[in-house]
Amino acid sequence: MYDVIIIGAGVSAIFMAHKLTKLHPNASILMIDKGKKLHERTCQGDGCDCEVCDQYIGFAGLGKSEGKFNYTNDFGGSLGMKIGNQNALLMMKEVDNVICSYGGGTVPSYQTHNPQLASEAEQHGLKVLSTTVRHLGTKRSTEVFQNLYNDLNRHIDFLFEADVVEVSKERDFSVRTNHGTFRSKKVVLSTGSSGSEWMLEKCEALGLRRGPSRLDLGIRVEMRGDQLQTILEDTFETKLHLKGTDYEATTYCMNPNGRIIRKHQHGLVMPDGQNQLEKGKSQNLNFTLFVPTIFASKKEADAFAQHIIGGINRERGRVVVQRLQNLLDRIATTDEALMENTIRPTLSAEPGDLREEVPAKYITAILEFLQSVEELIGESIDHDTLLYGIDAKFYEPKIKTNQWFETDVEGLYLIGDCSGETHSLSQAAASGLYTAEHI
Repeated sequence: MYDVIIIGAGVSAIFMAHKLTKLHPNASILMIDKGKKLHERTCQGDGCDCEVCDQYIGFAGLGKSEGKFNYTNDFGGSLGMKIGNQNALLMMKEVDNVICSYGGGTVPSYQTHNPQLASEAEQHGLKVLSTTVRHLGTKRSTEVFQNLYNDLNRHIDFLFEADVVEVSKERDFSVRTNHGTFRSKKVVLSTGSSGSEWMLEKCEALGLRRGPSRLDLGIRVEMRGDQLQTILEDTFETKLHLKGTDYEATTYCMNPNGRIIRKHQHGLVMPDGQNQLEKGKSQNLNFTLFVPTIFASKKEADAFAQHIIGGINRERGRVVVQRLQNLLDRIATTDEALMENTIRPTLSAEPGDLREEVPAKYITAILEFLQSVEELIGESIDHDTLLYGIDAKFYEPKIKTNQWFETDVEGLYLIGDCSGETHSLSQAAASGLYTAEHI
């Protein structure tokens, strides 16, 4: 009999377990994950045919990627609304302290707050979202989480490459896996976005109902590296928000001198950004402009993503790219035009016409956004700017929880992204710390 079983070994689970071992050194804790130990996660994603992909599943989850921790309530989830803005910021400060104590402090943090820019942007319909960032990069992030694992391994039990078949409750919880059945007083689900459908099925089996679901789609932009110099000169990156007539749009994952790579999720292939620290600098800057949509169910959201992104992929991992001038002129980009383009693409993508492949809302959003940016920087966006279709962020439908992330089933908790409340590494980790204080 365990005191707590944590299902999922991502960021929220790790920080919860870390806090529990500090608060209750003698507590018996089991952490179960479908994936592998951190040092065994070797998949690079390109052409991936993994049954369980190492890139997303296993110890540290998506924390193994670029390790970008944004400490803010401005974006990245609704943790501040859930537990109070001040509580959320205090928990995120504690997250950073833990990261630094396990080796992340060698990477300096930076702030994107710029009052003058915020004031100027507002005059052109743009809102500047601010954050403090500690961007570890993949190598340092892996080191930090390996150090955390080494510490946790002395205090808790781990079970990797395990399928949880059933979670049931009578007086206590019973967790049946392909490695045996385990009992506990309390169960925490922290399966992130990768285990969303599994989590929803297990919650419904316990009598819990799922709510609506959000999906963000957006065009990835690759422009001249100096194009936004006037607004980036005092900050490494800037997150901008635009409210249109029937949409809201926010920039995400801005990478000065970075590259665009392929991202594999849910059987789909999308353009994603990579920091300059990963594979050397480019001459370009890239980011995605995401537009959120709320669907009645996760099934509807996933079907829409499959229709749009799957239609672009054409079952061969295809990503489409178009020059900004060609988009404005309503003509397709050709191989010849791409070869002569002054902005060299960092991703090998197929030239085409985004208007034929992407819903009009996303085209309108990117054009209106770029127009506002032109007004802000006082110059035209280079018409050789490249636009890639289409990036996505997947979210979990919310299942009702109280302020401590406990469901209507007493003793069952949902933390991190599977709670539907957090959408970032920092807020997911903070939710784990916060719930650990109660559980």
